Amino acid sequence: MRIENNQAEWLAFALRMAAESGAILREAAAVRPDVEVKPDKSFVTALDARIERRLREMLADGFPAHGVLGEEEGPANPDAEHVWVLDPIDGTAAFIAGLPVYGTLIALMQAGEPIIGIIDHPATGDRWVGVRGSPTLFNGRPCRTRRCGSMQEAILSASNPDLFNDEERPALDAMRAATAWRIWGGACMSFGLLASGRTDMSFDAGLKLWDFAPCRPIIEGAGGVITDWEGRPITRETGQRILAAGDPERHREMLNLVGRAMQN
Repeated sequence: MRIENNQAEWLAFALRMAAESGAILREAAAVRPDVEVKPDKSFVTALDARIERRLREMLADGFPAHGVLGEEEGPANPDAEHVWVLDPIDGTAAFIAGLPVYGTLIALMQAGEPIIGIIDHPATGDRWVGVRGSPTLFNGRPCRTRRCGSMQEAILSASNPDLFNDEERPALDAMRAATAWRIWGGACMSFGLLASGRTDMSFDAGLKLWDFAPCRPIIEGAGGVITDWEGRPITRETGQRILAAGDPERHREMLNLVGRAMQN
């Protein structure tokens, strides 16, 4: 992995944060957590807040001029040139239920674009690391997306079909009809598996920036494509609708299929 000097420093720090988060998660995994329900009906635990607070403390010490956007606390210095995006537990419902697909997401954005991304899964010991302009690493080794001959052969993942609203449902139905298999409920692990060539497409709605910011350098560095539903690259301004494919040709087909479904 060839990276610039500053990027090397930032990446090393991101890896330390992932290790810190993973240690906290592994320690807590055996205990049934106390759970609160947010106004949007999503779950949150005291552990989410504890991990994010610890990562923010590390950033305040290591890079005090950088900004932070996190799921559990308000933004800090959000207009900075470099902004870290944190999701302490992506897949909180899975964590509560004891399903080992939850993980910590860490991204560094430069001028509004993700340049470093980490998907860390302490329960399985898996970690994907992406740096703009470098090959993606899975558990320390380069990984690649796979070619897919047609959508009819594709494995499609979606975090949760319940996140699609009535307007978006026709697009989900079109994707379900066009693909061979669907995998539900994989949380951030779904994006990592796409980068590793285990699945072919990811399709989601109702997401927030911290749910997908790390995925751009990870998926692009593995040879895939990730955009919003209109084909725009992932940036700080991206909305809630994300699609990705390991094969660029299948990504183009996804865009066409979703565009037609949303017009009908």
